[in-house]
Amino acid sequence: MTAYLSLEIRRALRDRRYMGLVVGWPVASYLLFSTVFAATANRAEGLDPHVEIMVAMAAFGAIGAALLATGPRLAAERQLGWVRQLRLTPLSPQRALLARVMAALVLTLPAICLTFATAAVVKGVSLPAWEWPAMVALLLAGALPFAALGTVIGNVAEGDATGITMVCYLVLAALGGLWMPAKILPEPLRTVAHSLPSNRLAELGWRTAAGAAPTMSAVLVLGAWLAVVGTVALAVARRVRM
Repeated sequence: MTAYLSLEIRRALRDRRYMGLVVGWPVASYLLFSTVFAATANRAEGLDPHVEIMVAMAAFGAIGAALLATGPRLAAERQLGWVRQLRLTPLSPQRALLARVMAALVLTLPAICLTFATAAVVKGVSLPAWEWPAMVALLLAGALPFAALGTVIGNVAEGDATGITMVCYLVLAALGGLWMPAKILPEPLRTVAHSLPSNRLAELGWRTAAGAAPTMSAVLVLGAWLAVVGTVALAVARRVRM
């Protein structure tokens, strides 16, 4: 499995279109939003707007990296027959799925770290030293449900899965309060936002940046999404016809 994991990571890193999208988009979004909304009031956990937006865009990048590293790639490989050939090897569907998810998590790191670096260098964001690695670790772990969701999309989509993956990505970002504070949404949409893993992923970073521990509700929501989507991903990986 280690060799397959390494192969998946190397292939993604060589894909300039993928890397440009999952790294360039959140960084550019951070620069835009932090400039436009720099004078607004604090929006989350009493944070400076530059910090709040930095975390939101790092979460946005992590979600995109996890989804796009799995969904479109897996669907394309199914069309090419690569997954069928893979099943002829000793690597079980479960281990192949685990390797894909692990590779997707590794691939979230450039988006997270470069967004943080841009905020620190360009906007002068400064936080206690321990908060940077803590935020990276929490955003990395919190991206698990999105990597699992990507494998579901890749295994059930017919043809190119980029479109449906992007729709899921943008809906999760918009309704999850990554582009605007969830608290300014109407009450029904605010309830939806707090039930989405995208909002809770960003909350992990916001709480850490504020020097606080993650809330139990955030952990439970992310855990529930991971349990449900992970179960579906395993079932689909076993039963889908390649």
